[in-house]
Amino acid sequence: MKEDPSVIVIGAGLAGSEAAWQIANAGVQVTLFEMRPKKRSPAHHSTEFAELVCSNSFGALSTDRAAGLLQEELRELKSIVIAKADQHAVPAGGALAVDRSQFSQSITNELSSHPLIKIVREECSFLPSAKQITVLATGPLTSESLAEEIKEFTGEKECHFFDAASPIITGGSIDFTTAFRASRYDKGDADYVNCPMNEESYLKFHSELINAEQAELKDFEKESALFFEGCLPIEELAKRGIETMRFGPLKPIGLWDPRWGDVNDKSVRMIKRAHAVVQLRQEDKAGQLWNLVGFQTNLKWGEQKRVFRMIPGLSNAEFVRFGVMHRNTFLESPKLIEPSLQFINRKTLFAAGQLTGTEGYAAAIAGGWLAGTNAALLAKGLNTITLPSSTMIGALINFVSNSQTSARIQNKKNFQPMPANFGLLPELDNRVNKKRERYKKYRDRALGQIKKLKETFSNKDSSITTN
Repeated sequence: MKEDPSVIVIGAGLAGSEAAWQIANAGVQVTLFEMRPKKRSPAHHSTEFAELVCSNSFGALSTDRAAGLLQEELRELKSIVIAKADQHAVPAGGALAVDRSQFSQSITNELSSHPLIKIVREECSFLPSAKQITVLATGPLTSESLAEEIKEFTGEKECHFFDAASPIITGGSIDFTTAFRASRYDKGDADYVNCPMNEESYLKFHSELINAEQAELKDFEKESALFFEGCLPIEELAKRGIETMRFGPLKPIGLWDPRWGDVNDKSVRMIKRAHAVVQLRQEDKAGQLWNLVGFQTNLKWGEQKRVFRMIPGLSNAEFVRFGVMHRNTFLESPKLIEPSLQFINRKTLFAAGQLTGTEGYAAAIAGGWLAGTNAALLAKGLNTITLPSSTMIGALINFVSNSQTSARIQNKKNFQPMPANFGLLPELDNRVNKKRERYKKYRDRALGQIKKLKETFSNKDSSITTN
């Protein structure tokens, strides 16, 4: 009996880790390349797999939100990475946030102990031959040598944008005579630390922020310094207008400190309500580390310490990690990738994760799941699958692939990364006007399709397809 071919997975981030696990669990040998620690990236801080670089949050948990639906689809499909996120979750109101260290360590341990996964701690600076089934999951921080190889293979100009991470401080350095614990509109437990600003302190903070000194970009980066709109540095957001932060990460609506008085007393509420509020989200299960929500930044480290200590309650903040900005690479995927995540001109090569132009942690995991599943099917001589566009995974993959269903969306000059959102899904058969009810219908339809997909896997031994 002919032995099944093995699969190479390049990159042990969220997508690569998920892909390797799905391939190995299908009974196919995997060689997983990860260049760290021998070669570092500009943004990683550890040598563990699936390290979360920017935030520790996967987004909303509720399944009538796009991020929550995407997570639930992955749970139904037995994603190892989402399962580990659930296992190492920390309090975050209505969001799924994790203890980064425990989360990454657990995934590293699982993959390292799998008998069908061989770990190679070396940089893979070239694309394997066309005969070798390969999953390219190097993410937005693809090494320069491999990026050049990909560029030559695709014949396309490199796409990139700039992304940033928020600083992290110690919980013991927060002044709770000013800061207070609460979740917005008192929904769920008081999982966030809130630092309220009056108008005077907000205006002074805004002025210092927009005039603070930023870290220098390299000359070749200055020519095309594009930011991803979904993750703007806080100083760039501030430069867009005096009120912009107050309608974004510093929105005060729905946050109330009981020490101010009765929230139901209109006269008290009008006098005491904060002008702006900076929120902090728990980083670890012990509550010793907290990140500044929405405070991605490219300020110099000394400036971060000076300016962010102007926030009420953070005057003595102890920084354990400063915010950083880094250059992210992604493909012109609609020209290159099929909805199965195979390259159009090389069926044995798959792309997965943020390299394809999906945005967000759960979206990267989804790409890893599909690429890994299809690589295993191909190794076994079976047909690859695509997911229905009525699922959130399918809609995202359609957006970044050459799928005809997303041709209208992709017909624009510049392809840009896309996060999960209900705007990607096809319309319902019967129109529902109320947004919340419409989203629930989207959810029910999507999870129904995922259930059918699981039944297909269970009932067929060959030629697995979905519509």
